[in-house]
Amino acid sequence: MKKDLIRVICENNQAIWQVPFGTPLAALATRLEEQPHPVLAAMVNNRIKELSYRIYTPVTIRFIDATSFAGIRVLQRTAWFILQMAAARCYPDRKLYIRHSMGQSGFYCELEGLEQLTATDAERLSDEIRRITQADLCIEREKLRTEEVRARYAERGFEDKIELLDSCPRLYSDLYTMGDEIGYFYGALAPSSGYLKHFCLRPYHKGFYIGLPLRTNPTTVCCELHQEKMADVFNEYQSWVDMMGMPTIGAINSRIRNGMAGSMIKVAEAFHERKFVWIADQIYEANRTKGTRLVLISGPSSSGKTTSSKRLSIQLGVLGLKPVMLSLDDYFVDRDKTPLDESGEYDFEALEAIDLDLFNDHLQRLMQGEAVEIPRYDFISGRRQWHEKPLQLDDRSVLVIEGIHGLNPRLTPSIPDHQKFRIYISCLTSVAMDNLSRISTTDNRMLRRLVRDYRMRGADALSTLRRFPSVRRGEERHIFPYQEEADVMLNSSLFYELSVLKPFAEKILREVPDTEPEYNEAHRMLKFLDNFVPCPNDEIPQTSVLREFIGGSTFKY
Repeated sequence: MKKDLIRVICENNQAIWQVPFGTPLAALATRLEEQPHPVLAAMVNNRIKELSYRIYTPVTIRFIDATSFAGIRVLQRTAWFILQMAAARCYPDRKLYIRHSMGQSGFYCELEGLEQLTATDAERLSDEIRRITQADLCIEREKLRTEEVRARYAERGFEDKIELLDSCPRLYSDLYTMGDEIGYFYGALAPSSGYLKHFCLRPYHKGFYIGLPLRTNPTTVCCELHQEKMADVFNEYQSWVDMMGMPTIGAINSRIRNGMAGSMIKVAEAFHERKFVWIADQIYEANRTKGTRLVLISGPSSSGKTTSSKRLSIQLGVLGLKPVMLSLDDYFVDRDKTPLDESGEYDFEALEAIDLDLFNDHLQRLMQGEAVEIPRYDFISGRRQWHEKPLQLDDRSVLVIEGIHGLNPRLTPSIPDHQKFRIYISCLTSVAMDNLSRISTTDNRMLRRLVRDYRMRGADALSTLRRFPSVRRGEERHIFPYQEEADVMLNSSLFYELSVLKPFAEKILREVPDTEPEYNEAHRMLKFLDNFVPCPNDEIPQTSVLREFIGGSTFKY
């Protein structure tokens, strides 16, 4: 009967459909014209839903594939589930760890107790993944009482997942099944294992690298890696959090609940301080032996570059050098002169957003010992202002410049390489949800940016979320290609920080209305933060990198 039909608006083709009550999204996806890439999920009233989701009320839907940021995450999570099954079949007595992202769209993984994965091991795993994808096993999600989910995890020895369940008690929990494999990956998955069409797997360090499809071209997989320095930083921090007994959110939640937040903060901050001391020593030696006078600090958005440069400058001062700080952000052109990206939005990540002529003129004059009037950019008005006092260097001065383009050779073409010391800083999150569900470094940085921009730049969550895809595209083009050019890398993440950011970010994210496309991202982040026990911030030092985002820093920004 007509009253049993539901009105559906499909944004992909602007069609209006009348569909039977309870129709699954998968059935509606077949109504689309042939798509260049498989549909993985859909946005239903601006919230992501799996294709098994059924329609019971009038909705607006938008089907997504792997070319969207939300879609590529669906495919990646599906690949992790497939890898879990393959590892369990090939190495039933070894735990699989998905450690961190690598390359353009890949991940570094390890098998517990295996000192070196051989080419034969890699081929064995690859063959098993192919068997699983060719079998096109159905992936299903069901909601069960948490005690039942916990019991099923216990049967498989998933202590890491149990620890997270216990640290954030709830009556019901979701569970995914694929054949005889179970798990959960904190977000939507594809309908079946057959959706993973392309991958590569090869030995890397102690474990292996699995390359997955690129968002920009989902039929292409990048298997070439040139990230030795990045891998070393990730592995160093991963080893350290393992040694501290806090490799997962469940472990951190337990520490906070047991009143150990203060000691946890002190240990994390002490680790940071040791790194700043070590880097300052490297710069001092380069200054002494090669005449290095220019320190360039680069990294993606919300990496903590500003605070890191200030803390590094303190350590350089301890060694007798006179650090003079300069921010590339202050050389932004006025907002109305900022270049636009392909979407017509301001592209603040483009090198051309910097007044390169003015910057290089000032740089040359400073290096020659002249006094120079330095600009200061006002992010609220979008216009340049000027400092009252000119800047000048002397014989012991080291110019410390921070900004996202610090490693781009086009920024400082007139300065000889031996006079430069390059530092790459990023928030390389090594703490995971559990052994198989890593926390995206991008998500960590986005939460930092949400909190900071709301507090300091007059930006609400909607505007920050709306801009972030453009920020990410800019990073892929202008920052990540140069990261291996760094002399040293610094991981600015703090393993306790997401627990601190939680109450700040939740308040901001809840302001995003469900009428906006960005609502899905806000809702996803709120669900993600549900897994964290909030951590008090009163014991965080006033010089902490985290103070740059939540406030309370003794540094001026």
